[in-house]
Amino acid sequence: MDWILLIVPGVIWGASFLFIAEGLEVMAPNGVTFTRILVGFLILALFPGSRRPVSREDWPGTALVGVLWMAFPLSMFPFAEQRVSSALTGMLNGAVPLFTAIVAAGMARRWPSRSIAVGLAVGLAGGVLMALPTVGQGRSTAIGVLLILAALVSYGFALNVARPIQQRQGALPVIWRAQAVALVLTAPLGLPEMLEARWSPGPLLALLALGALGTGVAYVLTVFAAGRVGATKASATAFLIPPVALLLGVLVRGETVAAPSVVGGIVCLAGAWLMRRAQLEHAVRGPAPTAPVQLAKISDGARTPAARGYPVGPDPGDSSPSHDTGNSASCSTRRSAMVSGSASSAPVGPSR
Repeated sequence: MDWILLIVPGVIWGASFLFIAEGLEVMAPNGVTFTRILVGFLILALFPGSRRPVSREDWPGTALVGVLWMAFPLSMFPFAEQRVSSALTGMLNGAVPLFTAIVAAGMARRWPSRSIAVGLAVGLAGGVLMALPTVGQGRSTAIGVLLILAALVSYGFALNVARPIQQRQGALPVIWRAQAVALVLTAPLGLPEMLEARWSPGPLLALLALGALGTGVAYVLTVFAAGRVGATKASATAFLIPPVALLLGVLVRGETVAAPSVVGGIVCLAGAWLMRRAQLEHAVRGPAPTAPVQLAKISDGARTPAARGYPVGPDPGDSSPSHDTGNSASCSTRRSAMVSGSASSAPVGPSR
């Protein structure tokens, strides 16, 4: 059971890039974004934990998460996939933990530890190698890569903003309300495009899967996995996203990916793994939490010590939990711990 919980979200989020490409066959980019958020919002509404109240003082932060985690990056990916392949888009998504760590370092005003910096350097080198073959492919392809880069930077900020809010309020309530904000923001451009779509069975099923699975069920499964096996193991699901996106793009859509890009994807994942290993080693040596955390049912908002305080998700169309203790330390202290390696960095690779 546990291994299924670890594998399925990564496969869903890796397939999200294929679903986006299929949806673009019948619908314009803004319509794809609005449709996936709408379906995901309705799916999460079925889970009682999502409807738990969020304290008024966290409403502004939750709204910001809706912009940075949902509305903006989920709008960038469809436009990017009009210019670059779904396979390359998914592979580049493997750089999310790198940007998250960089943003955390900036917010904490502290350089990463040497071992984490090595992982960052390797991962960024892999990202450059992935994008390098697109340099000679024209202006349109370059714009597509820049749109993906913008989405990744947005994820980096979003996961750092979401962390303390989810520690206080629980993961699913924050995600569901962030989706509500994103739904409102994307409706003016997305709803007309959805209504003008040229529907056919294949793309329709792809869009329903994108929303129901990639922007709904995968979040729930990741929170549940964090509660069963711990946030550290649950975060490993995101390492599946780039290879799944690559395989589906090549096998299902017949896309071609340059060999340097494939090598770059492997190098990028290796850098993320090195960074994660360094964080775990520091976490093992670090102090244990000083206050006990009360267990609660997943149906009550996923407020277990393993799931309560961790940004989850892919998406990417969607990212996974990080390894934090969920204690009462300040936000700046947690960011410093992420940078120095005393706690795990934010989730690896949102689905989208």
